[in-house]
Amino acid sequence: MSRGDAQTEIGLPAGPEERFFNRELSWLAFNQRVLAEARNPLYPLLERLRFLSISGSNLDEFLMVRVAGLAGQVRRRIEEISTDGLTPSQQLGAIHEAVIELELAQQETRRDLKRRLGEKGIHIAGKERLDAAQTRWLKDYFREHVMPVITPQAIDPAHPFPFTANQGIAILFSLARSADNAELMEMVLIPQALPRFIRLPGSGAAGEQVTYISVEELLRRNAEVLFPGFRVLGHGVFRVLRDSDIEIEEDAEDLVRYYRTAIQRRRRGQVILLQLQGEFDPAAEALLRNKLGLDHAIVIKTEGLIGISGLAAIVEENRPDLKFEPYSPRYPERILEHDGDCFAAIREKDIVIHHPYESFEVVVDFLRQAVSDPDVVAIKQTLYRAGHQSPVIAQLIAAAEAGKSVTAVVELKARFDEEQNLLWASQLERAGVQVIYGFVDWKTHAKVSMVVRREGDGYRTYCHFGTGNYHPVTARIYTDLSFFTADPRMGRDAGRLFNFITGYVEPKRTELLAISPIGLRDRLYDCIDREIAHAQAGKPAMIWAKMNSLTDPDLIDRLYAASQAGVSITLVIRGICCLRPGVDGLSEHISVKSVIGRFLEHSRIWAFANGADLPNRRARVYISSADGMSRNLDRRVELLVPIRNRTVHDQVLSQVMLANLLDTEQSWLLGPDGEWERMEPGDEPFNLHRYFMTNPSLSGRGAALTSGRKVPKLSLRRGNV
Repeated sequence: MSRGDAQTEIGLPAGPEERFFNRELSWLAFNQRVLAEARNPLYPLLERLRFLSISGSNLDEFLMVRVAGLAGQVRRRIEEISTDGLTPSQQLGAIHEAVIELELAQQETRRDLKRRLGEKGIHIAGKERLDAAQTRWLKDYFREHVMPVITPQAIDPAHPFPFTANQGIAILFSLARSADNAELMEMVLIPQALPRFIRLPGSGAAGEQVTYISVEELLRRNAEVLFPGFRVLGHGVFRVLRDSDIEIEEDAEDLVRYYRTAIQRRRRGQVILLQLQGEFDPAAEALLRNKLGLDHAIVIKTEGLIGISGLAAIVEENRPDLKFEPYSPRYPERILEHDGDCFAAIREKDIVIHHPYESFEVVVDFLRQAVSDPDVVAIKQTLYRAGHQSPVIAQLIAAAEAGKSVTAVVELKARFDEEQNLLWASQLERAGVQVIYGFVDWKTHAKVSMVVRREGDGYRTYCHFGTGNYHPVTARIYTDLSFFTADPRMGRDAGRLFNFITGYVEPKRTELLAISPIGLRDRLYDCIDREIAHAQAGKPAMIWAKMNSLTDPDLIDRLYAASQAGVSITLVIRGICCLRPGVDGLSEHISVKSVIGRFLEHSRIWAFANGADLPNRRARVYISSADGMSRNLDRRVELLVPIRNRTVHDQVLSQVMLANLLDTEQSWLLGPDGEWERMEPGDEPFNLHRYFMTNPSLSGRGAALTSGRKVPKLSLRRGNV
């Protein structure tokens, strides 16, 4: 049933603005929620500074990709209408206003945190005076560590206007020669090799004082050292962001060569943002506008710090009293009971690892054991983001060097990780790994690891399916699920998936897995339609779902149809949500919440009641690598994995999913008007991150914990939490 047919048959409102929120404005609302955590008085100060920095880096990426794409459409006069009925020009106008509002809120938050950190002994120097000893130390530091690296350039007809790199910061100085009072303008590009903040000497221990200064402020203070024989008449600090998306050409003959060239082009993309700091000289501003080609770019003038994301450097200050209490992930008892034998534990029954509460080392050990096991004959692995220090890559290389058959699907189109993935692909190929780059048009976003082991007279396949990346750093921050199984049907389906990616052999059928863009959307629709049928038959009908974003209009319309049929739908969506909840006659049975806290909620889960109230053991439960976005359902290789083992089913549904629904301390509710409101903790506050940090998981706790400490049972009746 097409969207148009759906509107006719289930009576959806005709106007898109009545059914959908704008995708870009919804994202900006999400980043406002991230910024709100920087103002959360319950968090330690350096953690609040971390959230401020994250809101800055989030906004940078949004501008470099999403806003740049819209600006490109306007330049090319492409009038593609958004889901909610806006033209690119209309969206840019609304985004511009929202970005200015967000930037003002960031600066206000920064000033507040600067004051509070100063009270705790961590000072971020601005224009205020430093004492004599600090001034001397900074002058020496400037001469020894900064002067040799920077290159001032005059701006005149004899010197071409210098190129400012993406995310680059520079200073324009207006100078007068002392000898003859002749005026000239100089630009200093700040190399990205220099630290954004310089830490002045000091122990930084609790109760003592430490001072940081930005590199641009250091340059400003030492202008007379940099320009001897000149008087400084004025200066202006600016920063640029450029279009950083890479468009794939269908006729690209060599994807690797194409990406190496495209990465170089990206560094010189169209300017999408010009950020000006302080009282910027009008002549200097006019020069920048003329030379940078600000066609449909956003220009922001601020009295505060430019490049808010750079504050991440100060978060690393060694002040445990101003950070969250350290947390060490648990290693699952189930595997320890089998003397660390991952295969034996998985063979006994399926297991799910809940990151970051349970260690990512389990995933690495799964591969490490495969490397050392003489009975393992083949390993197949997808790689989307693996990080700069990847133990997974190291194990794949070791396996190939040990003579095993190793296949790695390396996704070159992982935005901002393209260079790193090209490097990994090169290293893997040199070790003898068969490296595949997947499809030209589709990203391979599914997270799968497959180990084939000789057992008895045949072979057994062990699989890992993940909702997150094979990345050891993000696995400590993102909440994700790692599902291990030796179910032969899953193994056969995983083999079909790899054959589809490596040889374009589209599977005619799968036994358990649903693969996009082949059949994942249809599987979701079938499950939603089954709940509609239950509601129409007078049976309990419920859907619980958790994802990062929900933007696909057809999927949203299907959920509207379910709501109109009486299906109760609860959605946990961390980021973008284009669905309007709580609208009479359309979505009165749909509620949407967002959880933002110490960890980044990243796992994707679907649960369908199947004729009884949720949670129940008959419910159909799935984990997925896919969000509810058109790109995930139609233009990426993704997986929807059914959870059939009873213990894992209970853990995913009655522990992980239910805890997300019960959380009150880190949750926001979405209203039908698009406004997000922070939940009140209530008389019985519940923090899902604290719950999982202090309680073992169901499938990984093992027999020792089963007979000992009980896991507190969660219930929709708050008195039982």
